[in-house]
Amino acid sequence: MKAVIMAGGLGTRISEESGIRPKPMVEIGGKPILWHIMKIYSCHGINDFVVCCGYKGHVIKEYFANYCLNNSDVTFNMKTNSMEIHKNETEPWNVTLVNTGHNSMTGGRLKRVEKYLDNETFCMTYGDGLSDVDITKCIAAHQASGKHATLTAVQQPGRFGVFNLGEGENTVHSFQEKPDGSEMPWINGGFFILEPEVFNYIEDDNSVWEKEAMENLAKDGQLNAYKHTGFWQPMDTLRDKTYLEDLWQQGNAPWHWESLMHNIAINKIIF
Repeated sequence: MKAVIMAGGLGTRISEESGIRPKPMVEIGGKPILWHIMKIYSCHGINDFVVCCGYKGHVIKEYFANYCLNNSDVTFNMKTNSMEIHKNETEPWNVTLVNTGHNSMTGGRLKRVEKYLDNETFCMTYGDGLSDVDITKCIAAHQASGKHATLTAVQQPGRFGVFNLGEGENTVHSFQEKPDGSEMPWINGGFFILEPEVFNYIEDDNSVWEKEAMENLAKDGQLNAYKHTGFWQPMDTLRDKTYLEDLWQQGNAPWHWESLMHNIAINKIIF
């Protein structure tokens, strides 16, 4: 199965970083967040990627063009102008980088990579979100649903206190400091599993996946939800980046492949 990763947006809310590189190339622990996302999929046996490039897409292409070189022992023979790689420590990835336009919307970007997906079921997610979601279980839930699309539904704990107001009045009747995720609504966390039929819901570059496509899929009863109650964190702002970096540096990153592989092994024993 292939995984499509959206990596073409402008990332204006984290302009401190995205001014010099696309947001998916912003680093966490010395590696682009795009790399971390690919490692999540790789833990579940998905190593074939289609990356939707756009804004500063050349930065992503240069990264992968030099990836093997930068992660290997190598000898350069200046006399023969040749190179010999002695030790290759790279992942078994196949990465297709597609220019999906500078101003295309999310649906338009997805539509542009349709020809690389072989008319088969595929995964899709955003290039700025990390999670410990069990993709294997998500795929199984999608297959059991028989629907065209499955999204990962998540709940993000609130950062601010909330309060209740009586209808038609200005009196605060209750207040709660930073409610936990159990009291928050479900939201789209990405990590989709999709059938080729979803392309029938996308018209052109101006189509927004989260609007026309998903809304019409829902209207037709073709949008399934896989509920994930574990870790999920988008990197929308510099504050989010700092939070993710702190988790990584402290050794508490739930999306770290060692943690994911450990959880996968436990699930295999249980089920």
